Amino acid sequence: MVSYLFLCLFLFFPHLYASFSSSGSHSCSHPEAASLIQFKNSFSITQTGDAALYGDEIAGLKSYPKTNSWKEGTDCCSWDGVTCHHLNAHVIALDLSCSWLYGNFPSNTTLFLLPHLQKLNLAYNDFNHSKIPSEFGRFESLVYLNLSRTWFVGEVPSQVSHLSKLVSLDLSSWIYDLTFDKHALEGLVQNLTEVRHLFLDEINMSSINPHVFTNLSSSLRSLSLAVCDLQGKFPKNIFDLPNLNFLNLGGNQNLNLDHLKFNRSSNLEYLDLKWVSFSTEFIDSVDNLKALKYLDLSGNSFFQGLSVSITNLSSLEYLIIRDANLFAGLPDSTWSPVSLKFLDLSHSNLSGPVPRSLGNLLQLTHLDLSMNQLSGQIPLSILNLTQLEYLGIAGNSLEGSIPDEVTAFPNLIHLDLSKNLLNGTLPSWLYTAPSLKEIYLSQNQFSGHIKEFQSKSLELIDLRNNKLQGPLPSSIFKLLNLTHLFLSSNNLSGVIEFSMLSNLPNLKHLDLSYNSLSLTSNATSTVNLTSLLLSSCNLSEFPQFLKGLKSLESLDLSYNRIEGKFPRWMQEVGNDSLTYFNVSHNSLTEFEQIPWKNIAVLDLSSNLIRGNLPIPVSTINVFLISNNSFNGEVSSLICNVISLQILDLSHNNLSGIIPQCFGNLSNSLEFLNLKKNKFYGTIPPTFAKGCYLSNLNLNGNLLEGPLTPSILNCQGLEVLDLGNNKINDTFPHWLGSLPQLQVLVLKSNHMHGSLCVNSSKSSPFFSKIQIFDLSSNYFSGPLPVRYINSFKAIINREKIGSTVSYMGVYGGRDSSFYTYSIEIVMKGQYMELVKIFTMWMIIDLSNNQFEGEIPKVIGKLNLLKGLNLSQNNLNGGIPTSIGNLTSLEWLDLSSNRFSGTIPNRLADLPFLSSLNVSENQLHGQIPQGKQFNTFGNDSYEGNKGLCGFPVSKGCNIIEPAAPNVLEKDGSKSNIAFGWKVVLIGYGCGVVLGMSVGYVVFRTGKPKWLVILVENQHEKRRRRKSKEVNHGNRRRRI
Repeated sequence: MVSYLFLCLFLFFPHLYASFSSSGSHSCSHPEAASLIQFKNSFSITQTGDAALYGDEIAGLKSYPKTNSWKEGTDCCSWDGVTCHHLNAHVIALDLSCSWLYGNFPSNTTLFLLPHLQKLNLAYNDFNHSKIPSEFGRFESLVYLNLSRTWFVGEVPSQVSHLSKLVSLDLSSWIYDLTFDKHALEGLVQNLTEVRHLFLDEINMSSINPHVFTNLSSSLRSLSLAVCDLQGKFPKNIFDLPNLNFLNLGGNQNLNLDHLKFNRSSNLEYLDLKWVSFSTEFIDSVDNLKALKYLDLSGNSFFQGLSVSITNLSSLEYLIIRDANLFAGLPDSTWSPVSLKFLDLSHSNLSGPVPRSLGNLLQLTHLDLSMNQLSGQIPLSILNLTQLEYLGIAGNSLEGSIPDEVTAFPNLIHLDLSKNLLNGTLPSWLYTAPSLKEIYLSQNQFSGHIKEFQSKSLELIDLRNNKLQGPLPSSIFKLLNLTHLFLSSNNLSGVIEFSMLSNLPNLKHLDLSYNSLSLTSNATSTVNLTSLLLSSCNLSEFPQFLKGLKSLESLDLSYNRIEGKFPRWMQEVGNDSLTYFNVSHNSLTEFEQIPWKNIAVLDLSSNLIRGNLPIPVSTINVFLISNNSFNGEVSSLICNVISLQILDLSHNNLSGIIPQCFGNLSNSLEFLNLKKNKFYGTIPPTFAKGCYLSNLNLNGNLLEGPLTPSILNCQGLEVLDLGNNKINDTFPHWLGSLPQLQVLVLKSNHMHGSLCVNSSKSSPFFSKIQIFDLSSNYFSGPLPVRYINSFKAIINREKIGSTVSYMGVYGGRDSSFYTYSIEIVMKGQYMELVKIFTMWMIIDLSNNQFEGEIPKVIGKLNLLKGLNLSQNNLNGGIPTSIGNLTSLEWLDLSSNRFSGTIPNRLADLPFLSSLNVSENQLHGQIPQGKQFNTFGNDSYEGNKGLCGFPVSKGCNIIEPAAPNVLEKDGSKSNIAFGWKVVLIGYGCGVVLGMSVGYVVFRTGKPKWLVILVENQHEKRRRRKSKEVNHGNRRRRI
């Protein structure tokens, strides 16, 4: 937007617009007037979105239907947009830019019957994907042609190059709607010898060699080729054109300027090179541009920080470097461009403190350093910037208080310091700045009271998520221009009577959630609110204040104490306008129907609502009714809601068969949660092609399956949870081909068979899997080595990455984030997690019939946090490769038949906080030190051969001789004795045995010896019986 505003101020051709006003002493000819009327009637008058928005808000032009003034029988020279020659009254100029024209552009339009036309501007209309007629080439006298942003499509006709008198040509399109043939562009460059201003933005030139622009006219003043997908080297001579003062090459990411440099003779005043590749030498030559006023270098990397050549540009007024990498931060040296008015360095990875030297830029009106990594305090020198109108340093790590001076920032309009660590009280100038309209200070640590506002210009106040306290100042209710008031998540107290809001006639958005305010309401509202958020406000009933809110769009009453039935009068609140309603976490008992015609998000979750499930209206996108007491079957009418994206019916008493049509809803449905109900029968057998499902949770029902391969149509599926059902089937190996699957839960079913894969396909299985839970089934055979090798996300998460903390999906018209949930055994404890942390990597194969050894490849899963292989028939030694699992937090190998010793390497696992190897056949010394010092005796019980802390059995190690017995996996035994010790023991044993035998023979069986032997025999018999019984009972938990 800034570049276009600058363009309008810059003004390459003010004389061209001077004659666009209606004038002339003669009346226009009848044929020309008739042609204009016929041209007008070719189109309808429609204010289409993009064209009107672009003209009004971005180009800064006034948008209105100019042809409404065109009336038959009147002088066309007096019509809006028409200019006639002052002598002969011929129509010589037509300006219909931003005129709301809509419709197909006729190739034989009567517009071409105006032979004297010199200037034509049709910009910012909508010609409905028509092609540019070749007949434009007839306008031989045309010196100015503007067809920009008109929804023309296809190739630019070569006849445009016949307009050899053109001084200004603008064909800029919406991105890549237009294309240029190579020969047509060559002809344009060669024939337009008089052209001074050439604008071809967003025309697809991917097949054009930039060298074609070499022969552009030396009289060229303005060249704009933004976002044209130009590729290769740009011709050097363009930078040497003597009259060029406007150059825009921005958005051509494959364009190379490395070989170029600016010379001192350049007259450039405007230069846009955002997202264009250039060298350090090239940017260092920028200081040769002594006349430069506007510079945009966004989207590039500056490995030595901001070049001194840029800060030395003494004429520079606008500097924009957004979305860049300024690795060395900002220089704190004196900035030379003291004429700088606009500085935007947002989203550029800046670190370190805010430079004090910015306070020297006394002409600055716009400063944006938002979304960087700046730290430290805001320098006091910023108070020198008395011309500032926009100050944005949001999304950094700034701390301390805001510099304060009562008379600071007299011209400030917009303030955004949100999402920092700022503290202290709000500065005094905040209450007195005479021009201030918008305050964004949310997500900081401000404390103290909000004082009285003296300024009357405020339109928006956002103080959410701070530590502010005390009552609201009475002056807030006198801010007549206030439209947005956001005060949620503070410690504010006191009483607010809703009638006080009636003093704020323009208030549209109010958020008082999560405070200690007392809200009272005895009257109907007279304020026309569109958004009201009162979450956690200690409400015990629906406020009477709501009755007058007929235009309400968003209402949040969640986390209150509202009880009983849903009142009938609430059905009239925002009846035609309400799109978002959240009344979750209350104590409602009845909700019969959904009355709102345009509701998009409805959250009734965590109440006490009984009865049948209400059928949502057709407009709904998000429907949440979990944690209630709804019962009965789900009507198939719910499938008429074709826009449904998020559906959560979990934790109710719903029963019957899952509507089969849910599979057909999958072209819109992304999130389906039916867990903890009483659904029975089969899983929907068909999922439509193009299925959008990312989360399917059917856990905790009575479903018998099976799951059919049509689920593979859901290529975006991330979570599949079918646990705690009655599915009797073999493992669905084909699920491994789902490219986005991250969580698979099949626990507590009747699934059986081997997990071994016989396929010779090389494609990876479950490459993005992070949670793999098959516990409490009847799976058998060896552990699945091929799957383990394919768990790429657990092997190396860096290559897959994640930008969010929890797994979930964005949904609804406001794109809110809805998290996935899961039930899992973590560190021996059953847990239901309402959010799944993206970095959780868990494998649970417990309580099955797996056998054989743990494969060594388990050690490749270096990001694994939890491993549970308990209650199987696994044997062999514990592989030392488990010591590679440096992220492991819990390990459960209990109730198997493992033998050998516990590898010492396990003691080096830094995060291991839960270990269970009980009920195995392990022996030897328990590793000591580090995490192992925190484990209790219950981690090892049932292993008679283990010794050392914390079990009571000590280790009788005679000498620490080097071990000489290898385990199967290569680890060495802790048995330490030599042959000398063996021989000594053997000799002593023989002597002792003969002596005891002699005593028995002479005296009979000693009672103490008989008791000892019989007790040992009875213990062995009981243990063997227990193991047999345990193997028979080893099933579901």
